Order: sequence, then structure tokens, then C-alpha cells
Amino acid sequence: MNLRDILSEQQTHLHSFQTNGFLASKPAPATGKIKHMLHTKLIDGLDLYAMENMSNIELRSTIESAIQKIVSDEHLQINSSDLLRVTTEIQNEIFGLGPLEPLLADPSISDILVNNYSTVFVERYGKLEHATCSFDDDNHLLKIIEKIVARIGRRIDESSPMVDARLPDGSRVNAIIPPLSLDGPVLSIRRFSEVPFTMDNLMEFGTLTDKMALILASLVKAKTNILVSGGTGSGKTTLLNIMSGFIPENERIITIEDAAELRLQQPHVVRLETRPPNLEGKGEVTQRALVKNALRMRPDRIVLGEVRGIEVLDMLQAMNTGHEGSLTTIHANSARDSLTRLENMVGLSGISVTQKAMRQQIVSAISVIVHTARLSDGRRKVMSVHEITGMEGDMITMQEIIGYRQTGIGSDGSVLGHFSATGVRPRFSDRLASRGAPLPDTMFEASPI
Repeated sequence: MNLRDILSEQQTHLHSFQTNGFLASKPAPATGKIKHMLHTKLIDGLDLYAMENMSNIELRSTIESAIQKIVSDEHLQINSSDLLRVTTEIQNEIFGLGPLEPLLADPSISDILVNNYSTVFVERYGKLEHATCSFDDDNHLLKIIEKIVARIGRRIDESSPMVDARLPDGSRVNAIIPPLSLDGPVLSIRRFSEVPFTMDNLMEFGTLTDKMALILASLVKAKTNILVSGGTGSGKTTLLNIMSGFIPENERIITIEDAAELRLQQPHVVRLETRPPNLEGKGEVTQRALVKNALRMRPDRIVLGEVRGIEVLDMLQAMNTGHEGSLTTIHANSARDSLTRLENMVGLSGISVTQKAMRQQIVSAISVIVHTARLSDGRRKVMSVHEITGMEGDMITMQEIIGYRQTGIGSDGSVLGHFSATGVRPRFSDRLASRGAPLPDTMFEASPI
């Protein structure tokens, strides 16, 4: 889409302060009318063909100068602060995502939640708060959603009212519109830092300790199959991305995700992403199909963004057939619950297998479970590192190596607690030593950290 098309589309929106199907409307304030007039005159007065070859900075400067000239020529009554705000809004509409641009520019915001055109919430440091920005109407919000999904070749309309997408910086986007959402379009953005977090950052935040970081790094280097479990927003994907950074650069890594979030820094990475069905219900490519295909691509390791369905069986088989050191995440409330969820997913595959055989497959495939959680004060913690030790009868046995112990709540609402080793020497310590990543036994001595 060229500059003329973008400006014309925005002009069409500024003319649409009226009901459009299921789209609601609201009266435009005085500055909204000025914004509408400025936008209209911009299209009439700018040499759009000459602007096609300008850089983004030059375009913004040209538009700003043109707006100031229109205000002067038309003798518009608008103060400098309102003019600056209107100019910024027009530039954001043309080049970005409108009212969302200031939020996307704020590095302290981790989630942007648009409940409707007039209600926007953001999450800062694990806490939700009301944002001051809003959209003109439902049609304005819908245009922004369409702009996001069009970038990756997807569409959203009444026949396909739900979509998962991503922004250029990797942030995950989910949108749902009427008739499924009753109060207008709804938009949720899970943001990712432009500079990926490192293990040092997690230690600085208190998410884990230096000993835990060393254990996780050694496990990854020693090609241990690891399952990261946790609830929504607990930091599973962030931890997975950081842990994958310890994979040696001479290994071939294949990542499989529903919406591409992982940003591995190694030179030999192949990124795969699922594809939803088209309007005719055809053309869908599932995670299971991608896992099967990945096995034919000579991977050293497979990193599955999140296991959530019948692809779990193929993932377990891959972990058992020469693809050691594979990593994945799962939604669960505890390390034990994650095993139950794996069993349920295997059952969804429709393959007839006894419970004992299913659990033996899980025990053979996964060695370590790292459980994460978001506490009541908004902070993320690695709550435990569990080792799967085998089976006793029909039950999977596991032992906790190190974990977080909550002791209370401070006067300011912050969670009080400490990390503590259980004193159990893990069985994987021998594996680490044989794979060139040994850890001293003193690291596992029972004591608060």
C-alpha cells in the first residue's frame, strides 16, 4: 500500500463518524473536527508522488510543515499543545497504529488490552491500570486491527471474526470482533522487549537466583529435555527464549510456534509458524504437521513454543528418538499438573495406548520441569525445578531440586519469600558431568538462598 492509499484510507475513516453496520459512533470534539479538516487538506495539498521516495523522517517533517501551513492559511484557532497533539495523531494514523503508538513506545508496558474503543488498559510491572488514550469509535479500532493483520497476510471480518497476529517487533496480537464480541472489536497485545531479556536480567528482577540460572544453563548445554510450565503471563516464553540462548551455535535448531515469539540468536535457526484455515476452511497447517515435517529437516533440537494439543505425541516421540535437548512450554498450575495435562493431550490424539505406556513415554522423553508463576504483586518467579526420576507402579515420580517459598505479604503488598534448595542431589548431575557441564554437589545443599 503506497502513501496515497494510506492517506486516502485515513481520510475515509475521518469521514465515517456515523453508524456502519455493527459499528458504533461518537460525536467528534472540536479538535476532532480540526483534525478531520487538516487530514482532508493534506491530501489535496501534498505532492504524494514526490513523497513516495522520501524517508520516514522526511515524510513526518513534510507533513508537520504542511499542517502548520494549513493552520496559518486557514487562521484556525488552536493552541500549540493541541496542534502538537493533532499533528502527532495524524502522523500516528498514517505511519503507525494510531492511539496505540504512545503505548507501544513505552518500554514499561508489557500488555495492551483494548476492551472497546473507549476503554484501554495496560499492564505495567505486573499491575493493570487504565490508559488515558482511546479510539474515535469502533470503526477506528477496527481499521487499526485490519492494519495489523494485513501486514502478515491475514484478514478479519464477520465471516472470520478471530485472528492471531504479531507486530514487527514480535509482539503477539489477538483480535476478536462482532458478532462474537458483544461490545465492539476487542484487541489484546502481549508485548516483547525490543532488546530480549537475558538471564542476568531475570536474576536482577529476582525471578531466579544465580545458582538456578547456572543449573538451567548447564541442563540446556547437556542436551536435557526440558518442559517449562506455568499460567498465562507467568513468563514461560521469556524463560524459554533465554534458556535457548545456551544452545551451542554449531547445532541446528528448529522452532515451531502458533505465533512467532521466540527470537533465538544462534546462526543456524529455522523458524516455522502454523497457518489458520482460509475462508473455505482449507489450507490449515497445524503444529502437529510442522513437528512431523521438522523431523525430516535434520534438527539437532526442536523448540516448540507451546504444546497445546495432539502434537504432544509427536513431540514426545521426537524427544525419544535422537532429538535430545528439545524445549517446550505448557499451561499448568504446577509441575505435577503439567504431567496430567500432557496425559490428557496424548489422549486427545485418538491413539489407543494404556495409561502406563503413556506415562512411560513421558518419563523417557522429559527429564526436567521448570515451573513459573506470576505472584500477587505482579512479579514473576521460577517457583520450582523438578526432576522426573522414573515410575513407581503406574505413577510418575519426581523430586524438587530447588524452589521458591512464599512466607507472607509485606505492608506494601509485595510478596515475601526466598529460594531454597531441598538438599536432594539430582540424578541429572551425573549427566551434566559426562556432557561437559558439571556442577558441584554443594549447589544442591539444603539452605535458603
